Parts: sequence; C-alpha cells; structure tokens
Amino acid sequence: MAKDSRELDARYYMPAFSRTMKIVRGAGSRVWDDQGKEYIDCVAGIAVCSTGHCHPEVVEAICDQARRLIHCSNLYYVPNQAELAERLVATTGLAKAFLSNSGAEANEGAIKLARVRTGRKKFVAFTHGFHGRTCGSLAVTHKPTIREPFEPLEPACTFVDYGDLDALAAAIDKDTAGVFVEPIQGEAGVLIPPETFFRGIREICDDAGALMIVDEVQTGMGRTGKWLAIQHTGVTPDIVTLAKGLASGFPIGALVAREGLEFDRSEHGSTFAGGPLACATALATIGVIEKILPGIPAKGERFMKGLARHNPRGRGLMIGISVGDRCPEVQRICAENGVLVNCAADGNLRLIPPLVITDEEIDTAVGVIDAALD
Repeated sequence: MAKDSRELDARYYMPAFSRTMKIVRGAGSRVWDDQGKEYIDCVAGIAVCSTGHCHPEVVEAICDQARRLIHCSNLYYVPNQAELAERLVATTGLAKAFLSNSGAEANEGAIKLARVRTGRKKFVAFTHGFHGRTCGSLAVTHKPTIREPFEPLEPACTFVDYGDLDALAAAIDKDTAGVFVEPIQGEAGVLIPPETFFRGIREICDDAGALMIVDEVQTGMGRTGKWLAIQHTGVTPDIVTLAKGLASGFPIGALVAREGLEFDRSEHGSTFAGGPLACATALATIGVIEKILPGIPAKGERFMKGLARHNPRGRGLMIGISVGDRCPEVQRICAENGVLVNCAADGNLRLIPPLVITDEEIDTAVGVIDAALD
C-alpha cells in the first residue's frame, strides 16, 4: 500500500513551510491537486512558471538535452552555457553573465563581485526588500523576523526607507561597495516607487563610486512587460540578478554585469551552476517569452481593470492588493473556488500568474478574487 505523502512529510521533512494541498499536475495556467480539483494558478510557483506549466517547447528542450548530457563540470565548456549568456546579455543590455542555481546565489555572487572589484565591504539596501535566505543574501534582506535569528551576518548592511533618496545619500560612505534595490518590491506586496527614485539611485551611486545592483529575481524575464522591470525607468544598473522566471521552474539563477565588471579566474565558481540541462531549459523559456512579451501589458491591464474597485497596484502580470488581516481568508476562499493566489507581506494579496494566462482565465480569476474580497 502506498504511504501517505503528508504523513511522510510530517515525519521526515523539516517543517519550514506552511501548506495544506498537494499539487500533482499542471498544464498552461492550470494545476490539479491530488484530489483532482482544478485551479487557475495565479501564484505560478511564486513568479517562476513564466511559460506556464509543462510548456511543450520547454518540455521538449528538457527531454532532448537529458538524452544527450545531463551534467558537465565547469572544468569544460558546457553545452548551451555560452549561448544562454549571449541571450542574457542581449536582453539586459549589459556585458557579461555568470550563472547560479537560484536567486539567492545570484545575489551572493553580486555581493562577491561588488566587493572584489570595488575593494569595499559594506552595502546599503531598503526596508521591506527581499534578496534571499542564504547568509550573505539575508544580510541585505530587511525583514527582521527572517534576518535577526541568524545575526551576526556579513556583509554589513544599512537599511533605508524604500523611496528615500536623502536617506540613501546619507547612508553611503567611502566603504560602500553597492546598493541593492528591487525595481518593484514583490515579497513586500508589489510596492512600486516613482521612476525618479531609480535615476536618483544611479546618480548617488555614481557620485560615491558604489555599484547599483538591481535584484530582478522576481520582476525579470518579462514579468512586467519588459525583459527587466528597471527598463521601464531608462536607468542602466551595474549588476542585475535573475532567477525565478528564467527557466520555467528548472532551478537556475544569473547575474549579469556591465563592461569591466567580471570575475577573474578562480574568484567564483559552482559545481552545478550553468549545467547543460538548466541552460537548455532557460534558452527554450526565453524563446517562448520572446513571442508573448508584447501581449503582457494588455493582460496586466485586464487584471487591473477587473479589480479596479479594490485599488490594485501593478505592472504587467505583477499585481498587489492591500487586504490587511483578511488576506489568509481571501486566499482560502479563492482556492475553494478554483483560483490560487498568494499573501505577501503586510496583508497584501499578490497575483503573479504564468505569462501565458489567457483572457478567459483572467476574467474567471477576477470574478473569483472580486467575490472573495467582498
């Protein structure tokens, strides 16, 4: 008799997550649980399943590469790796890429690169910002409840209010290597500052000789209607980090840097990063996103108009609604009615569906969310 996976989980898996359902199958913007119930997925693995679940072009790329070569050490030239780096440089407008296995690792790499190239040690980041849970990325993540239990952390980081340029200028000194910033704060509930904020960061960093590091782990790869959310502002950062939507759910991350910023031999490395299977999946994902990218702003507008009376905030298919203490209840009611949504920080409902979601699915989801909010 097959063992119950929930019992096995309770017995053998560390209880780091709160979860109630088991998802067993997905197709496009829909998933099914182990009871056969169907849902429109407006979580998408937390902005990961950019091309939807099991997109045929992505599945084909995975299967084709898996038959040829699954792993190859970075001691050798890795199939698909240079090709992916070329695509990342083209989409970001920067110069050189380095691959990782996750967004947190990409941000760790950005920390190392900023420190080794500037010779400086400290960073500035913003309140409510999220950059990962490894010790380095956690040091530049603001949320006290997840950061403080693991202090002291390195590197040293000063936090200033998101949007406050005067506080940023005052916080930077001659030992500041870089400023970490999200163009839209996703984990905080989809918070969008004025575009002038990013021009100000660029000017302050240039004056101080610090690097502008833009965390696009959640906002990148078409989520907001451009390859990068920072591209809406006209500002070019020194380093960009990517991950979630880069390979449709296959673990991969990347940092991409401007000309003159790169690791020298033996300054950084990883056994699994940039493997042939991950890179093949990312290349296929980029190919799919390239075709659907022009339609993403209209899909976002459809969501925003449908939920207009709840005062949504958003750009493209990244939408937040302030709900307050009722957010878990709204999330539950939506799930009961066949739509998966997510509560981010501070009672903010977050919608980050697959980029392939259809107009019909948007309208259905809007109806369920609207009713739940009421």
